[in-house]
Amino acid sequence: MPALLPVYLLWIPRFAMALCLMLLGSLVFLPGTADADDETLTQRVHQFLYQKTQTLGEEVVIELRAPSPHLPACLNPTPFLPNADQAPLGRVSVGVRCGEQQRQIRYLQAQIDVIGPYAVAAEDISRGTPITDAMLDTQRGNLGELSSRALTDADEIIGNVARRPIRRGSTFQAHDIQAPRLVERGQRVTVIAKGPAFRIAREGEAMDDGGLNERIRVRFGPREILEARITGEGVLQIDF
Repeated sequence: MPALLPVYLLWIPRFAMALCLMLLGSLVFLPGTADADDETLTQRVHQFLYQKTQTLGEEVVIELRAPSPHLPACLNPTPFLPNADQAPLGRVSVGVRCGEQQRQIRYLQAQIDVIGPYAVAAEDISRGTPITDAMLDTQRGNLGELSSRALTDADEIIGNVARRPIRRGSTFQAHDIQAPRLVERGQRVTVIAKGPAFRIAREGEAMDDGGLNERIRVRFGPREILEARITGEGVLQIDF
């Protein structure tokens, strides 16, 4: 019986060591998986933002804040912009749908700097002045530092009318300009209603001012008021 004692004592440490190795292996494996998931998430978001910004300027710098370590892994990450109509410049929030059915949503913060040209006023522009190409100049800088409502493309500015005075060297804000007025309130206008197999023209009275493609109200009688889209000077259209 005493001869069995050494074998028994050796077996206990080996079992304990094997158990410790199993536990240590589990602890090393789990963080490694989380790191891989976070890396996949950040890579997807970075690629998504690059695709959205590569046409905005000459140079793009994307700084993405790391995901929170307290959140579960995001499987099959699919990034999207909560405000799809706004160019991703400056401080941006990026949404990410996670999971097989994309039901989980989380948000990451990014700083996007785009270096490129933008339009500025080459001279002082008075209110009510139609803006021409000669009134514009071009500067180069970080588009992310401009106002979110700044218009950087000259084509968005030329042909419009200044709604307020614009000083030389200033950027053009969306609220600084407006389309030239093609219809004035109280004006007699022609409204055209057309569809696949018909075209009807009626005369009415404009109840609002408006420019090209703007929608205004038109009165046809004491109780008949419709909304139509301005397509030309004194001409509107109702689409079906």
